[in-house]
Amino acid sequence: MYIYDAYDKQMLEDRITQFRDQTRRFLAGELSEEQFLPLRLQNGLYIQRLAPMLRVAIPYGCLSSVQLRKLASIARDYDKGYAHFSTRQNIQYNWPVLEQVPELLAELADVEMHAIQTSGNCIRNTTTDQFAGVAVGEIEDSRPWCEIIRQWSTFHPEFAYLPRKFKIAVCGTPNDQAATQVHDIGLYIKKNAEGEIGFQVLVGGGLGRTPVIGAQICDFLPWKHLLTYLDAIMRVYNRFGRRDNKYKARIKILVKAIGADAFREKVEAEWQHDKDGQATLTEEEVNRCKGFFADPDYEEHIDKDASVETHAGTDLLFSHWLERNVTNHKKPGYRIVTLCLKETGVATGDLTDGQMDFVANLADKFSFGEVRVTHVQNLVLTDVRLKDLYELFQACKQESLATPYVGLLNDMVCCPGGDFCSLANAKSIPIAESIQRRFEDFERQKNIGDITLNISGCMNACGHHHVGNIGILGVDKKGAEFYQVTLGGSADRQTAIGKVLGPSFAQEDMPDVIEKIIDVYLNNREDGENFLNTYKRIGIEPYKESVYASAD
Repeated sequence: MYIYDAYDKQMLEDRITQFRDQTRRFLAGELSEEQFLPLRLQNGLYIQRLAPMLRVAIPYGCLSSVQLRKLASIARDYDKGYAHFSTRQNIQYNWPVLEQVPELLAELADVEMHAIQTSGNCIRNTTTDQFAGVAVGEIEDSRPWCEIIRQWSTFHPEFAYLPRKFKIAVCGTPNDQAATQVHDIGLYIKKNAEGEIGFQVLVGGGLGRTPVIGAQICDFLPWKHLLTYLDAIMRVYNRFGRRDNKYKARIKILVKAIGADAFREKVEAEWQHDKDGQATLTEEEVNRCKGFFADPDYEEHIDKDASVETHAGTDLLFSHWLERNVTNHKKPGYRIVTLCLKETGVATGDLTDGQMDFVANLADKFSFGEVRVTHVQNLVLTDVRLKDLYELFQACKQESLATPYVGLLNDMVCCPGGDFCSLANAKSIPIAESIQRRFEDFERQKNIGDITLNISGCMNACGHHHVGNIGILGVDKKGAEFYQVTLGGSADRQTAIGKVLGPSFAQEDMPDVIEKIIDVYLNNREDGENFLNTYKRIGIEPYKESVYASAD
């Protein structure tokens, strides 16, 4: 992991001192709500439906066990004993007291964490694939490049007040698990014919009211030009992005309005001013950042362990967990383990302070003290020895963290919705739970196979419903909560935006609606097709006919 230097620590200390004074002045009536708004947003503080919400940055989803224990203690001391992991690999506290937030931030700084630029019209937390650095067949570890972008973007004076919020994702793994194509800037690490590292650059992706898949504006950007090219993109956006209407202010609207080719021309023209300027990366700087992400002290093992096979043959739950939650590792004798935070009856992505402490202990014992946060609200232990898998599984069962749902229907993505968010049109958490209870049987989920179901409480799409194979959006119909369904979305390298099935449904109807959709899939799939491939082959009409038949 990246380790703060003296500059980082001083910068963070100064920001906390500044925000402590800003908070004091606001509480004393010396700053108005309007004046305090941008100040609190750039420190990650929102005002939600019932209380403030603080969003803490977890850069590219990487946490040390020390940091996770601090997050647990904050949940105990400043909140109600739990926290929520979001789809941007961050963590959110839903009940902090405004007067205590500066002290909370000071405690975060003790473990090299902060809430800077987790909100507001600035460059947000850069995300990446949760298996970066350990994935089989990885082109290159994306974490050093994310760190380079983080250092470049934090407190960048030119991009502190953009037309709208801005999100960047980097992917260097074969399977895109970072929804790279629906970010304002998406970067795929690739190699050219000479084996040199560079980036495929996509611009103008995003979800929300206008879901758009990013357009390619550069097929291969040499690595040394990464920051100068990003600078050029941001300057074009800062100059030409709309500021008169926040609903049309995202870069995706600009790219769509003038076209990808015209946007590329503007970027190229801007880039010529500083293409080989001071922000040009050097091998020394890149190697400095790569040094923070060196491999741990792996042991030499063969990629087989008889005890694992024995336990899998006698313990059915372990066999299920091994099948769904354990992924191959680049190093023989090691595995990647996903801890599914989707226990039925618990809000998706929520973890108690005790569970956070528990996972921190697991990380120390089994995974070199590191934890990853995923894009779909789970946690990952990246470096577990094959021979330790059963012991880890047994431990996870004690804290309800051995749910074998990864990639299945009940491994759903869900925003906090109307239970917390002041922007939401409808509740999300009860919908998720009602569907989870309907499909709780593991064998039934396994028969359905790989599928994604994403739920958002409003058009801001924090639950990424547009790119779920099945998407659910909360809508308001004359003060009543209803739910619109989309089908065919995908967030992988073949990204697709789901299509609306038809009129929305009442809350109590949602489990039946999902069941009918699943039945159409099961009755039409061929040769082991997954849900998405069957949908692509038969189209949306059979689903419409089934779901709306009783309404005719």
